[in-house]
Amino acid sequence: MNGSTSTKRIALYLRVSSDKQTAECQRPECEALARARGDVVVTYEETQSAVKVRPEFQRMLADARRGAFDVLVIWSIDRFGRSMAGNLADVADLDRAGVQIVSVRESWLDTSAPTRPLLIAIMSWVAEQERNRLIERTNAGMRHARKFGTKSGKPIGRAQRFVDVAAARNMLAQGLSQRATAKAMGLPLGTLQRALARTAE
Repeated sequence: MNGSTSTKRIALYLRVSSDKQTAECQRPECEALARARGDVVVTYEETQSAVKVRPEFQRMLADARRGAFDVLVIWSIDRFGRSMAGNLADVADLDRAGVQIVSVRESWLDTSAPTRPLLIAIMSWVAEQERNRLIERTNAGMRHARKFGTKSGKPIGRAQRFVDVAAARNMLAQGLSQRATAKAMGLPLGTLQRALARTAE
């Protein structure tokens, strides 16, 4: 501890898309939760969410083992890691280092109840299945588009390109930025933004 035993040293871990739009959505609530628990001493921010090697995550684990902070604040378990087995192992690693992990979206994560490992496994599995379903739906839409000469399953006219707004909103709800969603759907960013604005009216 630094100084008073009542003051916790807090670290933030943010896993984001390359254009950082997702980080800015996560950051305010993570910082608010951190301030309620102590002083933020370090922030680890991953700028490429799809890469297998996460240098900031590895740096965070190394710092945790040497006692650099007491509490790790994350946005959600699916932002912490992608797989059930990986999440269980990494949370256990932090536990052994004496680091408490708390989540904005999963308040149960910082409890010491015996059911905590089971809850972590369940939530990680649910997040993993949601990602798999999202990928399956996106791929199905792209196959339909290629088969019928459309973009995201809907006809494209000369002056207007139609967007599968439901699929786009699903991707955005999973944490993708608008830029990353547009790229995944093979659309210009402006086209996606206009489609989202039209349906919001």
